[in-house]
Amino acid sequence: MAAWGQAGASAPAGSSTAASAFEIVSIKPANPDERGRLMQSLPDGFRWTNFPIASLVQGAYGTVMESQIVGMPGWVQSDPYDIETKVDAETAEAWKKLTYKERWKQEGPMMRSLLADRCKLQVHRETRDLPVYDLVIAKGGLKMKESPADGKDAETMSSGRMSAHAISTDSLVYGFSSQVGRMIVDKTGLGEKKFDFELKWTPDDRRAADASPDAGPDLFTAIEEQLGLKLVPSRGPVDVIVIDHIEKPSEN
Repeated sequence: MAAWGQAGASAPAGSSTAASAFEIVSIKPANPDERGRLMQSLPDGFRWTNFPIASLVQGAYGTVMESQIVGMPGWVQSDPYDIETKVDAETAEAWKKLTYKERWKQEGPMMRSLLADRCKLQVHRETRDLPVYDLVIAKGGLKMKESPADGKDAETMSSGRMSAHAISTDSLVYGFSSQVGRMIVDKTGLGEKKFDFELKWTPDDRRAADASPDAGPDLFTAIEEQLGLKLVPSRGPVDVIVIDHIEKPSEN
C-alpha cells in the first residue's frame, strides 16, 4: 500500500508543507434550515454550500464515487458544512490562463493540505477489485465530432442534458461514474482526442414517473445512440482512499 500525503502521492501522510495553501479558508456548520446544495467554482477559489466533508475529501483526492472512500465516520457523510476558499491575487490571475484540468493540478493538493490542516486528515491508498463499466466504442462507430486539439475545454451538465466542447473521453468517466453507480474505465483508445457533443437522456427517477413511450432514452442508451460509445459491465482494479484519521473541522 502506498501512502498518500496531503500534497500528493509522493508526500508523507500528514504532510502539508509541499502544497501551496489557500490564503483564506472558511469552514462552518451549514444553516440547519438550508435544503439545497450549491457548488461554485470562483476565479479565486470555490464556495460550497451545505455539503458534507465527504464531498470535500472526494474533491481533494479526485475520487468519483463516495464508495471509493473507506473508513469514514458517520458525521463525515451526514453533517453539512459551508466551505469557502480564496487564493492570493497573483495565483487567481495565473488561474485565468489555465484550463479546468490545469487548474485542478494546483487546486487538488491545496484541498488536501486544507483537510490535513483543518481536519487532521490522514489517509492511505489501496486497490480493490470491484464491479466497473468498460467504456468502449460501439459497433456503429463514433458519433461525436472531433474538435481542434488546442480547443479550450468547457462543459455544462444539468438533469438529463450535457453540452460539451473540446472534451476527452476521460471527462465522461468522471462525469458519469456516479450516475451509473460504478467506476467507468476508458477503453476507447481515443487518448487525448477532444470532442464536441450534445447528450440528452431521461434520468431514472423521471423515467419511473413517466411511463409513456416518449419518455426518452436512459443514459446507457443515449451514450450509445448519440455518442457512439457503450458501457459494458466488467470487473477491474479501483483505487480507494482509506481514512486512517479525521477530526471535525477546527473553528475558523
